[in-house]
Amino acid sequence: MHERRARGTTDIRSFDPLNAGEREMRAAHAFHAAKRAERWPEDPPLAYDELVHGLTNIPPFAGIRIWGAWRGPAMVGWASVSLAKMEENRRLAQCELDIAPEARRQGLGTALLAHIAEAAANDGRSQLLAGTDASIPAGEAFARRLGAKPGMTMVTNQLELASVDRAFLRAWIERAPSEAFELGLWTGPYPEEDLPAIIELLQVMNTAPREDLEIEDMRWTPEQLREIEQALAGRGHERWTLYARHRETGELAGYTQVFWSPEQPKLLGQGDTGVLPRYRGHGLGKWLKAAMLEKVFAERPQVAFIRTGNAGSNAAMLKINHELGFRERKRATLWQVDLDRVQRYLEERGVALRQGLN
Repeated sequence: MHERRARGTTDIRSFDPLNAGEREMRAAHAFHAAKRAERWPEDPPLAYDELVHGLTNIPPFAGIRIWGAWRGPAMVGWASVSLAKMEENRRLAQCELDIAPEARRQGLGTALLAHIAEAAANDGRSQLLAGTDASIPAGEAFARRLGAKPGMTMVTNQLELASVDRAFLRAWIERAPSEAFELGLWTGPYPEEDLPAIIELLQVMNTAPREDLEIEDMRWTPEQLREIEQALAGRGHERWTLYARHRETGELAGYTQVFWSPEQPKLLGQGDTGVLPRYRGHGLGKWLKAAMLEKVFAERPQVAFIRTGNAGSNAAMLKINHELGFRERKRATLWQVDLDRVQRYLEERGVALRQGLN
């Protein structure tokens, strides 16, 4: 492990959640609790156990490296990079960089970025991918200084369940093509016997809009899906996957997923919803979304809000969500920048890269 110093007496060092002491983890919790309060002020505070469960249950294939920036006992900055152990997108390194408000515009972001750049270079990556929150202007300003290019606008939409028109939901369900398709549900891990078909079904998300993102199609492996499920279980999260199956062929045609955690019982996360191209035009997306909402009403009465993220250009899914009552809550931008451009930026600011020392 090596360290760099930003302005003042800030220390930057590796952070390993699996081996961190309670003092370090408590400082990380204080940092991330403040981060949530800034980005989602209406949400309940981040609980300590929620952070611990999240950081200590990351799928191994994600290849996460983390650094913290410290001023005395307090954490004031956070950087992470995912060097995913996947066949696809081997040139990409997905990263995250956050600075506490009181420590911004002091060179700390640049110092943390140098660690990300070193790790990415040492792993043979050539491009960084990161997101910025529209409510934190400093993030976009930093991305533009780097010369990063906006790749996609992401819209977070939120649904208040108290405002849902239940008759409207039932009308969608009544118009469903139930003669040709049937619905089924997987709770928790996917059944082993269906895993090959599920992997094929999940690939439908490769047809979702990517706007200007330079990324390759993804294909999950059984091992990766099981690692994700182990991570969800370790965090105490529940996943429901509602799927549509074509009666005549037995083929999976579409699915929708939601995620729920007892640590945030009022909030439900809407995951992917997709229908294979050859089965579109039958109203399966509406049926799946409406049927899932009815299940939430029946079995998760404590849920008050559902949040989902969509590409700003995903007109088909945005239309369905808006008809259900989802309303835009905030926007984010995904940025891409070539690693050699980042390295030049760092060198111009006198930050030397020491490849091979990570």
